[in-house]
Amino acid sequence: MRTWQVERRKRTRHLIELGGLVVKAGLVNLTGDDRATILGALLWMADKLQSEQGEQGEQARELWAAKGKRAFEADPSTHKGTDRTVPAVRR
Repeated sequence: MRTWQVERRKRTRHLIELGGLVVKAGLVNLTGDDRATILGALLWMADKLQSEQGEQGEQARELWAAKGKRAFEADPSTHKGTDRTVPAVRR
């Protein structure tokens, strides 16, 4: 398999996993599968993290990471032998 094919498959898997998080969080059902609402919520979260880069932004990040970790731990099927509970934070 060529390098670009391997990279494309990795990217595809990553995007599928991210989409799974949207479903796991219940956003699809809660919004009636309204993608504009889901995107708006994600943009709001990004804005919050960007605009509050001080202590409040870090507190939000820590709160959200802890809540996500608890959700992963409550559903062992999400582990599949690897620790994907809290991804690295890009700064």
